[in-house]
Amino acid sequence: MSGLLTDMARLSYERYEHAKAVVPEAKLWARASTMAPAPALKLSAEGFDLIAECKLHSPSAGDLSNHTSDVQSRVAAYGLGGAAAVSVLTEPTRFGGALEHLTQATQVLTPLGVPTMRKDFLVEPYQVMEARVAGAGGVLVIARMLDKSRITALLDCAAMLRLFVLIEAFDAEDIALINDVLSARKNHDEKILVGINCRDLQSLQVNFERFAELVSLLPSEYPKVAESGVGNTEDVQRVVRLGFQMALIGTTLMNSPDPRALAVELLQSGRKTALSLEMLKL
Repeated sequence: MSGLLTDMARLSYERYEHAKAVVPEAKLWARASTMAPAPALKLSAEGFDLIAECKLHSPSAGDLSNHTSDVQSRVAAYGLGGAAAVSVLTEPTRFGGALEHLTQATQVLTPLGVPTMRKDFLVEPYQVMEARVAGAGGVLVIARMLDKSRITALLDCAAMLRLFVLIEAFDAEDIALINDVLSARKNHDEKILVGINCRDLQSLQVNFERFAELVSLLPSEYPKVAESGVGNTEDVQRVVRLGFQMALIGTTLMNSPDPRALAVELLQSGRKTALSLEMLKL
């Protein structure tokens, strides 16, 4: 595991320990299990969807708040632009996030029927419960950080709370672990997305070719998500041609003064490409 993920896992566990000392797990579960359902994740029949990301800071891009007066206006633009879900960073030390941002985003997006996803370095099911209490409809699970039993525990908790999960890989070894975990869950009633993150965790640079190298290794029965490095319509077209049905896009949208228009443009480009691929099959 890289230095970044090692640090993030340690800090995440410290936050978990502090949180459970304030709110015991049984009390948190009682809250989470009685929450009103989050909006369901709905994927378009047009073959491409967008997970738009709200993050105020990034280790690779620095401050991303220049065009964002507040979290709610940013995520509202994403929802109105057609995003299927909105990823909200809640990690505070390197990404400027907070659970309050997730709550704020949910308040705006729920009336639009758009679920939020907690993006963080989750290590314990308790943190999945925190996400549900904050209103999230989904969570990110980073396979590289966890062993099989811990991934399974997070997935089980998410399934019980009716949260979708984006499970993320960086390389073939991660994908092998994901395939092993998911092969044992064929009869589970749950919504799983599988993603490839093309960012190198040491240099923090993106390697777009990783998408092409790894996509065929992902399990075919789950929607595939391209993460990091997708910054314009040409990138969207490339990942759609490779077989991805979704892209998680953060930095480009955060840097846009008109994120709603950009979301629409990216979606239209992806769906036009997906349609052209379908026409070729006829």
